[in-house]
Amino acid sequence: MHKRIIRKVAVLGSGVMGSRIACHFAGIGVPVLLLDIAPTALTPEEQAKGLTLDKVKNRIVNSALEATLKANPSPVYTKEAVTLIKTGNFEDNLKEVAGADWIIEVVVERLDIKQTLYEKVEQFRKPGTLITSNTSGIPIHLLAQGRSEDFKKHFCGTHFFNPPRYLRLLEIIPTPDTDPEVTNFLTEYGDVYLGKTTVLCKDTPAFIANRIGVYGIMAIFHLMEKLGLDIDTVDALTGPVIGRPKSATFRTADVVGIDTLVNVAKGVAEHCPKDEARAVFEIPAWLQKMVDNKWLGDKTKQGFFKKIKNEKGESEILTLDLKTFEYGPRQKPKFATLETAKPIDDLRKRLVALVKGTDKAGEFYRHFHYGLFAYISHRLPEISDELYRIDDAMMAGFGWEIGAFESWDVLGVQTTINEMKKAGYAPAAWVENVDTFYKVENGKRLFYDIATKTYKPIPGAESFIVLRNFEQQTVWSNSACRLYHLGDDVLGLEWSTKMNSIGGEVIEGIQKSIALAEEKYKGLVIANEGPNFSVGANVGMIFMLAVEQDFDELDLAIRTFQNTVMRVRHSGIPVVIAPHGMTLGGGCEMSLHADKVCASAETYIGLVELGVGLIPGGGGSKEFALRASDDMHEDEPETITLKNRFFTIGTAKVSTSAQEAYGLGILRKGHDEVVMNQGRRISEAKRAVLDLYDAGYTTPAPRKDIKVLGKMGLGMLYTGINGMFRGNYISEHDVKIAHKLAWVMCGGDLSEPTLVSEQYLLDLEREAFLSLAGEKKTLERLQSVLKGGKPVRN
Repeated sequence: MHKRIIRKVAVLGSGVMGSRIACHFAGIGVPVLLLDIAPTALTPEEQAKGLTLDKVKNRIVNSALEATLKANPSPVYTKEAVTLIKTGNFEDNLKEVAGADWIIEVVVERLDIKQTLYEKVEQFRKPGTLITSNTSGIPIHLLAQGRSEDFKKHFCGTHFFNPPRYLRLLEIIPTPDTDPEVTNFLTEYGDVYLGKTTVLCKDTPAFIANRIGVYGIMAIFHLMEKLGLDIDTVDALTGPVIGRPKSATFRTADVVGIDTLVNVAKGVAEHCPKDEARAVFEIPAWLQKMVDNKWLGDKTKQGFFKKIKNEKGESEILTLDLKTFEYGPRQKPKFATLETAKPIDDLRKRLVALVKGTDKAGEFYRHFHYGLFAYISHRLPEISDELYRIDDAMMAGFGWEIGAFESWDVLGVQTTINEMKKAGYAPAAWVENVDTFYKVENGKRLFYDIATKTYKPIPGAESFIVLRNFEQQTVWSNSACRLYHLGDDVLGLEWSTKMNSIGGEVIEGIQKSIALAEEKYKGLVIANEGPNFSVGANVGMIFMLAVEQDFDELDLAIRTFQNTVMRVRHSGIPVVIAPHGMTLGGGCEMSLHADKVCASAETYIGLVELGVGLIPGGGGSKEFALRASDDMHEDEPETITLKNRFFTIGTAKVSTSAQEAYGLGILRKGHDEVVMNQGRRISEAKRAVLDLYDAGYTTPAPRKDIKVLGKMGLGMLYTGINGMFRGNYISEHDVKIAHKLAWVMCGGDLSEPTLVSEQYLLDLEREAFLSLAGEKKTLERLQSVLKGGKPVRN
């Protein structure tokens, strides 16, 4: 069997989904042919310009792609990726699908239109080429009817979730004719190259995620009526507090489109006559009224919420009152259950507290969970044979922090079943004998298999390291950190503090981990599984010491952090860091000093200290000066390299993806890795540790050959800073901070370019940090971050 390689993809249909799927492939470096229909009439503007239809054949596809590229957040990892997308139309360019290895159809949800297009595609498609549909509403087996045997064999459903760059679910739906090789290939390619959680689905209405997700939303709509709750209350109850996205229930519906939601619900009610919860999919009168009013959410500028400009000219979001159908100011609901549960950081413990609540919120959580648990139990084996696929689909497609079966485990399977029955909910019979849906043995997660009534390892899970599964292999811990043995003599360190900030306990954890690894292990991985890797140093601690003018203590704290970061650089074993999400300030500085970084593609990394009135004080300013020195070469004035590095810190730039971090000089090309699938980053980091160890790892020697430019560099940087001040881009305090940063990066006021050591620059960096920490305006900025999360501009 030949090895399948994807060198080029053709995407047919350039609507919101089509263009975004095209952007995602271009983002990973695959050339894309994006096609759509040619217009049948000229616009008034085109007529005025005297154009003919022949001249505007690509208008539809080009406008769609242009609109997608304006989306925020961006659908591509770097701006350059767009050059890999070639646009065209079905009349002139369909023949070019002959050069594609994978053809993805994303046209309008109508069986006849899709089948007509496939007929045309079949004239040009070369045998063996993958062909898949992104449909979410049409049974996959109907689509390939009447096609050739080769077409059917290489055809299946690949349902991407929108936006494809950020939502990690890819549902793969084979037909009875699909070659198993095709299903296996797409499952692996989606995971490794597209960064997806790939979930094998049966060809049932709405597949897995939308079937469960839309049930969940519709059940909440009915529950809201039953308990007399309003929109703001429901969104407060169903957001991050239960491990769901900030968009909770109603905001999600506005984003997805209320018409889309209603169509899926009607589709399930119509095509699933045996669904025991069919009544839940019935559309409430108020929901139908919204569809009739064309209040469909974001796409029609109003839905459950509406954005307006108030009398002061500020943007304000109003909420719909479903009784009066008027929009009014948002309300902040208060419940004792929420107040009790909010301080509990661990989601699993928090869920237990919420379901025990004695007020209306507690009642809501019980009904909500009992209904969901009963529903998922009846969906096996209808929509999937394995329960873990349902959890995977909900986490990756709807952004749930933990899956539904896992939540059931947390609340206790049998205890909950007893409560469910008392409240009138009937779970499926197979659940009666289950004590737990998942369990962990030797770092491996097992799931309960209904067919054999035994526990089986999750297939493919060996490619993923989930730190929590190694709790039995804890080597050391303190109240913030845990150090695990990940097997093969590699240690893994994680910490869980508020937003994973770095304080004394975390620094102790890093020092201790390196010391233990040097004693008897091959190396260390530093990573965690919170929403973000780390937002940097503990700002509260810096603020407290600075306000009390305890500069000796602050000096010691910075020195300790610098020493820790340098310990990462100069340890006797390889240290690999696997960041993801926000990796700011100290989190970025630590990554800059690792032997290698294996970053998730969605890593937003940067040195942001200037925003709070400081400069990077944990080796970041030193490291950028060192890298500027290494980048200096004959063909380019030395000042250019220094200037670029200086402005990256000076403007507090944060990469919008790991790929963009190469351009900012934070990740090193050809050295640090970007891991497309966030779930694989820790196992990739472990592999990198072993590779470095096997290659005969030696400790990097402290550097004493860093070229700094002294007065020559200072003159150039000061001129740039003053230009920005005169142009009103920065404040007087910003000038002061930027001058300090320039001083550090130029090695001080030296009369000529000089070679200096890392320690020399670290001392300058620390002195500058301390002097800024004593400034009134810096304290104001720190205080505003602590109070409202954003620095004041002063």
